[in-house]
Amino acid sequence: MSGDATRLSFEMSPIDNERLSNLIGSFDAHLRVIERRLGVEINHRGGQFTLIGSELATRQAQTVLTDLYLLSEKESIDAERVNLYLQAAGLDQDAPAGGDEIHIITLRGVVRGRGARQIRYLQSIARHDLNFGIGPAGTGKTYLAVASAIDALERGAVQRIVLVRPAVEAGEKLGFLPGDLAQKIDPYLRPMYDALYEMLGFDKVTKLIERQVIEVAPLAFMRGRTLNESFVILDEAQNTTIEQMKMFLTRIGFGSKAVVTGDVTQIDLPRGVTSGLRDAIDVLSEIDNIAFTFFQARDVVRHPLVMRIVDAYDRRTTGQSESSSR
Repeated sequence: MSGDATRLSFEMSPIDNERLSNLIGSFDAHLRVIERRLGVEINHRGGQFTLIGSELATRQAQTVLTDLYLLSEKESIDAERVNLYLQAAGLDQDAPAGGDEIHIITLRGVVRGRGARQIRYLQSIARHDLNFGIGPAGTGKTYLAVASAIDALERGAVQRIVLVRPAVEAGEKLGFLPGDLAQKIDPYLRPMYDALYEMLGFDKVTKLIERQVIEVAPLAFMRGRTLNESFVILDEAQNTTIEQMKMFLTRIGFGSKAVVTGDVTQIDLPRGVTSGLRDAIDVLSEIDNIAFTFFQARDVVRHPLVMRIVDAYDRRTTGQSESSSR
Protein backbone atom coordinates (compact mmCIF):
# COMPACT_ATOMS: atom_id res chain seq x y z
CA MET A 1 0.00 0.00 0.00
CA SER A 2 1.37 3.43 -0.97
CA GLY A 3 2.58 5.83 1.71
CA ASP A 4 -0.20 8.38 1.05
CA ALA A 5 -2.98 5.87 1.66
CA THR A 6 -5.75 6.83 4.07
CA ARG A 7 -7.01 4.48 6.77
CA LEU A 8 -10.61 5.04 7.82
CA SER A 9 -12.29 3.09 10.63
CA PHE A 10 -15.95 3.13 11.64
CA GLU A 11 -18.57 0.91 13.24
CA MET A 12 -22.01 -0.06 11.97
CA SER A 13 -24.87 0.83 14.27
CA PRO A 14 -26.94 -0.80 15.56
CA ILE A 15 -25.00 -4.08 15.45
CA ASP A 16 -27.12 -6.83 13.89
CA ASN A 17 -25.33 -10.03 12.82
CA GLU A 18 -28.04 -11.02 10.34
CA ARG A 19 -27.87 -7.64 8.61
CA LEU A 20 -24.06 -7.71 8.61
CA SER A 21 -24.12 -11.11 6.93
CA ASN A 22 -26.57 -9.74 4.36
CA LEU A 23 -24.29 -6.74 3.75
CA ILE A 24 -20.96 -8.51 3.29
CA GLY A 25 -22.25 -11.53 1.33
CA SER A 26 -20.96 -15.07 1.19
CA PHE A 27 -17.17 -15.11 1.78
CA ASP A 28 -17.21 -11.27 1.75
CA ALA A 29 -18.25 -11.29 -1.92
CA HIS A 30 -20.09 -7.95 -1.73
CA LEU A 31 -17.08 -6.29 -0.13
CA ARG A 32 -14.87 -7.55 -2.96
CA VAL A 33 -17.22 -5.87 -5.48
CA ILE A 34 -16.92 -2.53 -3.67
CA GLU A 35 -13.13 -2.91 -3.39
CA ARG A 36 -12.74 -3.40 -7.14
CA ARG A 37 -15.10 -0.63 -8.13
CA LEU A 38 -13.70 2.01 -5.76
CA GLY A 39 -10.09 0.87 -5.46
CA VAL A 40 -10.03 0.37 -1.70
CA GLU A 41 -9.15 -2.40 0.73
CA ILE A 42 -11.94 -3.36 3.15
CA ASN A 43 -11.26 -5.21 6.41
CA HIS A 44 -13.85 -5.97 9.07
CA ARG A 45 -14.31 -7.71 12.39
CA GLY A 46 -17.96 -7.97 13.25
CA GLY A 47 -19.44 -4.52 12.80
CA GLN A 48 -16.06 -2.73 12.91
CA PHE A 49 -14.80 -1.79 9.43
CA THR A 50 -11.41 -0.46 8.34
CA LEU A 51 -10.96 1.01 4.86
CA ILE A 52 -7.58 1.64 3.20
CA GLY A 53 -7.13 3.67 0.02
CA SER A 54 -7.20 7.25 -1.21
CA GLU A 55 -9.07 9.74 0.97
CA LEU A 56 -11.84 10.13 -1.62
CA ALA A 57 -12.22 6.38 -2.22
CA THR A 58 -12.40 5.52 1.49
CA ARG A 59 -15.07 8.16 2.09
CA GLN A 60 -17.05 6.85 -0.88
CA ALA A 61 -16.74 3.28 0.36
CA GLN A 62 -17.95 4.29 3.81
CA THR A 63 -21.01 5.91 2.22
CA VAL A 64 -21.74 2.79 0.17
CA LEU A 65 -21.39 0.44 3.13
CA THR A 66 -23.49 2.50 5.52
CA ASP A 67 -26.24 3.04 2.95
CA LEU A 68 -26.36 -0.65 2.05
CA TYR A 69 -26.41 -1.56 5.75
CA LEU A 70 -29.51 0.60 6.17
CA LEU A 71 -31.02 -1.08 3.10
CA SER A 72 -30.23 -4.53 4.48
CA GLU A 73 -32.87 -4.03 7.18
CA LYS A 74 -35.60 -4.06 4.50
CA GLU A 75 -34.32 -6.24 1.66
CA SER A 76 -31.79 -8.88 0.70
CA ILE A 77 -28.48 -7.64 -0.69
CA ASP A 78 -26.81 -9.48 -3.59
CA ALA A 79 -23.86 -8.65 -5.87
CA GLU A 80 -26.14 -7.25 -8.55
CA ARG A 81 -27.81 -4.95 -6.01
CA VAL A 82 -24.38 -3.71 -4.88
CA ASN A 83 -23.33 -2.96 -8.47
CA LEU A 84 -26.62 -1.24 -9.26
CA TYR A 85 -26.25 0.91 -6.16
CA LEU A 86 -22.74 1.97 -7.20
CA GLN A 87 -24.05 2.83 -10.67
CA ALA A 88 -26.99 4.83 -9.36
CA ALA A 89 -24.82 6.70 -6.86
CA GLY A 90 -22.33 7.51 -9.60
CA LEU A 91 -19.46 7.33 -7.13
CA ASP A 92 -17.01 5.75 -9.55
CA GLN A 93 -18.15 7.16 -12.87
CA ASP A 94 -15.74 10.09 -12.97
CA ALA A 95 -12.73 8.25 -11.63
CA PRO A 96 -9.80 8.79 -14.00
CA ALA A 97 -8.75 5.76 -15.99
CA GLY A 98 -5.28 4.67 -14.97
CA GLY A 99 -2.62 3.85 -17.53
CA ASP A 100 -2.38 4.79 -21.18
CA GLU A 101 -5.52 5.34 -23.22
CA ILE A 102 -5.93 2.62 -25.83
CA HIS A 103 -6.31 3.49 -29.54
CA ILE A 104 -7.25 0.83 -32.10
CA ILE A 105 -6.68 1.45 -35.81
CA THR A 106 -9.43 0.11 -38.10
CA LEU A 107 -10.50 0.58 -41.71
CA ARG A 108 -12.86 3.35 -40.60
CA GLY A 109 -10.24 5.14 -38.51
CA VAL A 110 -9.22 5.12 -34.86
CA VAL A 111 -11.42 3.46 -32.24
CA ARG A 112 -11.00 4.85 -28.72
CA GLY A 113 -13.10 4.97 -25.58
CA ARG A 114 -15.60 7.78 -25.25
CA GLY A 115 -15.71 8.71 -21.61
CA ALA A 116 -14.05 7.24 -18.54
CA ARG A 117 -16.09 4.03 -18.45
CA GLN A 118 -15.35 3.05 -22.07
CA ILE A 119 -11.67 3.87 -21.56
CA ARG A 120 -11.54 1.63 -18.49
CA TYR A 121 -13.40 -1.10 -20.42
CA LEU A 122 -10.76 -1.11 -23.18
CA GLN A 123 -7.99 -1.13 -20.58
CA SER A 124 -9.62 -4.03 -18.72
CA ILE A 125 -9.87 -6.05 -21.94
CA ALA A 126 -6.17 -5.47 -22.54
CA ARG A 127 -5.20 -6.47 -18.99
CA HIS A 128 -7.54 -9.35 -18.11
CA ASP A 129 -8.21 -12.77 -19.62
CA LEU A 130 -11.95 -12.59 -18.94
CA ASN A 131 -14.06 -9.43 -19.07
CA PHE A 132 -17.75 -8.71 -18.62
CA GLY A 133 -19.30 -5.63 -20.25
CA ILE A 134 -22.80 -5.14 -18.82
CA GLY A 135 -25.28 -2.39 -19.61
CA PRO A 136 -27.87 -1.01 -22.02
CA ALA A 137 -27.74 -0.98 -25.81
CA GLY A 138 -25.62 1.70 -27.41
CA THR A 139 -22.90 1.84 -24.75
CA GLY A 140 -20.26 0.28 -27.02
CA LYS A 141 -19.95 -3.05 -25.21
CA THR A 142 -19.88 -5.27 -28.29
CA TYR A 143 -18.33 -2.77 -30.68
CA LEU A 144 -15.30 -2.13 -28.47
CA ALA A 145 -14.91 -5.85 -27.78
CA VAL A 146 -14.88 -6.61 -31.52
CA ALA A 147 -12.37 -3.80 -32.09
CA SER A 148 -10.13 -5.26 -29.37
CA ALA A 149 -10.42 -8.71 -30.96
CA ILE A 150 -9.39 -7.39 -34.39
CA ASP A 151 -6.47 -5.54 -32.82
CA ALA A 152 -5.30 -8.70 -31.02
CA LEU A 153 -5.55 -10.72 -34.25
CA GLU A 154 -3.60 -8.21 -36.32
CA ARG A 155 -0.89 -7.97 -33.63
CA GLY A 156 -0.54 -11.74 -33.63
CA ALA A 157 -1.63 -12.00 -29.98
CA VAL A 158 -4.30 -14.55 -31.01
CA GLN A 159 -4.71 -16.83 -34.01
CA ARG A 160 -8.44 -16.42 -34.53
CA ILE A 161 -11.59 -14.61 -33.45
CA VAL A 162 -14.69 -16.49 -32.32
CA LEU A 163 -17.92 -14.49 -32.03
CA VAL A 164 -20.78 -16.22 -30.24
CA ARG A 165 -24.43 -15.43 -29.51
CA PRO A 166 -27.26 -17.47 -28.00
CA ALA A 167 -30.02 -18.04 -30.59
CA VAL A 168 -32.92 -16.74 -28.51
CA GLU A 169 -35.85 -14.92 -30.12
CA ALA A 170 -36.32 -11.38 -28.81
CA GLY A 171 -39.99 -11.75 -27.94
CA GLU A 172 -41.14 -12.49 -31.49
CA LYS A 173 -41.84 -15.90 -32.97
CA LEU A 174 -39.87 -16.10 -36.20
CA GLY A 175 -41.54 -19.34 -37.29
CA PHE A 176 -40.06 -21.66 -39.89
CA LEU A 177 -36.97 -20.30 -41.59
CA PRO A 178 -35.99 -21.88 -44.93
CA GLY A 179 -32.42 -22.65 -45.90
CA ASP A 180 -29.47 -24.48 -44.38
CA LEU A 181 -28.30 -24.16 -40.75
CA ALA A 182 -26.03 -21.19 -41.46
CA GLN A 183 -28.93 -19.29 -43.07
CA LYS A 184 -31.25 -20.12 -40.17
CA ILE A 185 -28.93 -18.74 -37.50
CA ASP A 186 -27.65 -15.77 -39.55
CA PRO A 187 -30.30 -13.28 -38.26
CA TYR A 188 -29.16 -13.85 -34.68
CA LEU A 189 -25.53 -13.12 -35.58
CA ARG A 190 -26.06 -10.15 -37.90
CA PRO A 191 -24.95 -7.46 -35.38
CA MET A 192 -21.60 -9.23 -35.06
CA TYR A 193 -21.12 -9.24 -38.83
CA ASP A 194 -22.03 -5.56 -39.01
CA ALA A 195 -19.26 -4.59 -36.59
CA LEU A 196 -16.73 -6.71 -38.49
CA TYR A 197 -17.70 -5.26 -41.88
CA GLU A 198 -17.44 -1.72 -40.54
CA MET A 199 -13.94 -2.25 -39.14
CA LEU A 200 -12.36 -4.56 -41.74
CA GLY A 201 -14.48 -4.25 -44.86
CA PHE A 202 -16.69 -6.90 -46.49
CA ASP A 203 -14.04 -8.54 -48.66
CA LYS A 204 -11.49 -9.03 -45.91
CA VAL A 205 -14.09 -10.38 -43.47
CA THR A 206 -15.33 -12.84 -46.10
CA LYS A 207 -11.80 -14.12 -46.72
CA LEU A 208 -11.05 -14.48 -43.01
CA ILE A 209 -14.30 -16.39 -42.47
CA GLU A 210 -13.49 -18.69 -45.40
CA ARG A 211 -10.08 -19.41 -43.84
CA GLN A 212 -11.80 -19.93 -40.44
CA VAL A 213 -9.68 -17.18 -38.92
CA ILE A 214 -12.97 -15.55 -37.93
CA GLU A 215 -15.78 -17.81 -36.78
CA VAL A 216 -19.29 -16.57 -36.04
CA ALA A 217 -21.42 -19.21 -34.38
CA PRO A 218 -24.39 -19.84 -32.09
CA LEU A 219 -23.60 -20.68 -28.48
CA ALA A 220 -24.74 -24.30 -28.89
CA PHE A 221 -21.80 -24.90 -31.24
CA MET A 222 -19.33 -24.27 -28.40
CA ARG A 223 -20.16 -27.42 -26.44
CA GLY A 224 -17.26 -29.89 -26.27
CA ARG A 225 -14.69 -27.47 -27.70
CA THR A 226 -11.57 -25.91 -26.19
CA LEU A 227 -10.56 -22.59 -27.71
CA ASN A 228 -6.80 -21.97 -27.55
CA GLU A 229 -5.08 -18.78 -28.79
CA SER A 230 -8.46 -17.25 -29.56
CA PHE A 231 -10.26 -14.02 -28.80
CA VAL A 232 -13.79 -15.13 -27.92
CA ILE A 233 -16.76 -12.78 -27.53
CA LEU A 234 -20.12 -13.91 -26.15
CA ASP A 235 -22.72 -11.30 -27.06
CA GLU A 236 -26.30 -11.00 -25.68
CA ALA A 237 -25.17 -13.10 -22.71
CA GLN A 238 -28.25 -12.16 -20.68
CA ASN A 239 -30.05 -14.80 -22.79
CA THR A 240 -27.84 -17.67 -21.65
CA THR A 241 -28.93 -20.10 -18.97
CA ILE A 242 -26.66 -20.81 -16.00
CA GLU A 243 -25.60 -24.10 -17.62
CA GLN A 244 -24.82 -22.41 -20.95
CA MET A 245 -22.76 -19.69 -19.28
CA LYS A 246 -20.73 -22.27 -17.35
CA MET A 247 -20.25 -24.27 -20.55
CA PHE A 248 -19.01 -21.20 -22.44
CA LEU A 249 -16.62 -20.02 -19.74
CA THR A 250 -15.03 -23.47 -19.49
CA ARG A 251 -14.23 -23.41 -23.23
CA ILE A 252 -11.47 -20.82 -22.68
CA GLY A 253 -8.09 -22.36 -23.45
CA PHE A 254 -4.42 -21.38 -23.23
CA GLY A 255 -3.46 -18.05 -24.78
CA SER A 256 -7.10 -17.02 -25.12
CA LYS A 257 -9.06 -13.98 -24.03
CA ALA A 258 -12.83 -13.79 -23.58
CA VAL A 259 -15.29 -10.91 -23.37
CA VAL A 260 -18.90 -11.43 -22.30
CA THR A 261 -21.43 -8.67 -23.06
CA GLY A 262 -25.08 -8.28 -22.23
CA ASP A 263 -27.89 -6.24 -20.72
CA VAL A 264 -29.60 -7.77 -17.68
CA THR A 265 -32.68 -5.59 -18.29
CA GLN A 266 -33.32 -7.19 -21.71
CA ILE A 267 -33.69 -10.90 -20.89
CA ASP A 268 -35.72 -12.95 -23.41
CA LEU A 269 -35.51 -16.30 -21.61
CA PRO A 270 -38.70 -18.12 -20.63
CA ARG A 271 -40.30 -17.04 -17.38
CA GLY A 272 -38.69 -18.72 -14.39
CA VAL A 273 -35.33 -19.38 -16.12
CA THR A 274 -32.41 -17.62 -14.42
CA SER A 275 -30.09 -15.64 -16.68
CA GLY A 276 -26.57 -17.02 -16.81
CA LEU A 277 -25.24 -13.46 -16.93
CA ARG A 278 -27.07 -12.44 -13.75
CA ASP A 279 -25.77 -15.57 -12.05
CA ALA A 280 -22.18 -15.01 -13.24
CA ILE A 281 -22.11 -11.48 -11.76
CA ASP A 282 -22.73 -13.03 -8.36
CA VAL A 283 -20.70 -16.25 -8.67
CA LEU A 284 -17.55 -14.79 -10.27
CA SER A 285 -17.33 -11.45 -8.50
CA GLU A 286 -14.47 -12.51 -6.19
CA ILE A 287 -12.21 -14.28 -8.72
CA ASP A 288 -8.96 -12.54 -9.67
CA ASN A 289 -8.21 -11.64 -13.31
CA ILE A 290 -11.92 -11.28 -14.11
CA ALA A 291 -13.05 -7.69 -14.71
CA PHE A 292 -16.58 -6.30 -14.72
CA THR A 293 -17.51 -3.02 -16.41
CA PHE A 294 -21.04 -1.79 -15.69
CA PHE A 295 -22.36 0.73 -18.22
CA GLN A 296 -25.46 2.86 -17.75
CA ALA A 297 -27.71 5.17 -19.74
CA ARG A 298 -25.31 8.12 -19.56
CA ASP A 299 -22.71 6.00 -21.41
CA VAL A 300 -24.94 5.55 -24.50
CA VAL A 301 -23.15 6.86 -27.59
CA ARG A 302 -26.00 6.52 -30.07
CA HIS A 303 -28.59 9.19 -30.92
CA PRO A 304 -29.21 11.40 -27.83
CA LEU A 305 -32.83 10.25 -27.86
CA VAL A 306 -31.68 6.68 -27.09
CA MET A 307 -30.20 7.84 -23.77
CA ARG A 308 -33.50 9.47 -22.80
CA ILE A 309 -35.45 6.34 -23.82
CA VAL A 310 -33.22 4.12 -21.67
CA ASP A 311 -33.58 6.53 -18.74
CA ALA A 312 -37.38 6.56 -19.08
CA TYR A 313 -37.62 2.76 -18.98
CA ASP A 314 -35.19 2.61 -16.05
CA ARG A 315 -37.30 5.10 -14.08
CA ARG A 316 -40.47 3.10 -14.71
CA THR A 317 -38.78 -0.16 -13.67
CA THR A 318 -37.47 1.47 -10.49
CA GLY A 319 -40.93 2.87 -9.72
CA GLN A 320 -42.57 -0.52 -10.21
CA SER A 321 -40.01 -2.18 -7.95
CA GLU A 322 -40.61 0.39 -5.21
CA SER A 323 -44.39 0.00 -5.50
CA SER A 324 -44.25 -3.79 -5.26
CA SER A 325 -42.03 -3.60 -2.15
CA ARG A 326 -44.52 -1.45 -0.23
